Amino acid sequence: MFPANNLCDLWYNRAMSIIDKNLVLVSSAIVFKVEKDNDLWFLIKNSDDDEWQFPKTVMRKGESSVRGCIRMMGEQGAMTLLLLEEAGRAGGVTTINEKTLPQRHIYYVAKMLSESGEAIGFEESEWLDYSKALRRITSKREKAMLKQAKVELTKWRKKQAEKKKKLALAEAAKEAE
Repeated sequence: MFPANNLCDLWYNRAMSIIDKNLVLVSSAIVFKVEKDNDLWFLIKNSDDDEWQFPKTVMRKGESSVRGCIRMMGEQGAMTLLLLEEAGRAGGVTTINEKTLPQRHIYYVAKMLSESGEAIGFEESEWLDYSKALRRITSKREKAMLKQAKVELTKWRKKQAEKKKKLALAEAAKEAE
C-alpha cells in the first residue's frame, strides 16, 4: 500500500498525462445573492460582443477551476464566494495566436458571501432576478447553465434544510436525556 502523498502524486501524474497540454480550461461563476427573500443573479456585459453573460476566467498554470473562479470574483468582482456545486460543463474550441485549441468550460453555482465594493473588474455588471437574467442572456449555453444552476441551488437548499432538521432532532434528543 502506498502512503497518501505517493498515491496522490501518482493520481496527479496520471491525470496530467491524460490531459491535453493545449487544453484551454475556463471557469465560470454563476453567482447569486439573496435579497429580501429573492435570489438575484450576477451578470456581466462582455465588451467584445456586447452580450450579457456569467463572469469567466482562463485558468492559470497549475490552478484548479474552483480556485480560479474564486480568484476571479475576488479580484474583479470584489466579492467572496461559497461555491456550492458544479452546474455543468461545455466544450468547444478557441483560437489563440492563429492556433485552434480545445476549450472546456466549467460552470459553478456560487453564493455571494460578502462584497467589498463595486465590481470594478467588469465593464458593466448587474444583479437580476431569475426571469430577467434568463431574458438578458443571449447564449443558449448560458441560458441552459442558468436553468441548471437554479436546479442545483434547489437541491443544495433541500440538503441544507435536511441537515438543519437532523441537527435539531439530535439536539432535542440530547436535551430529553
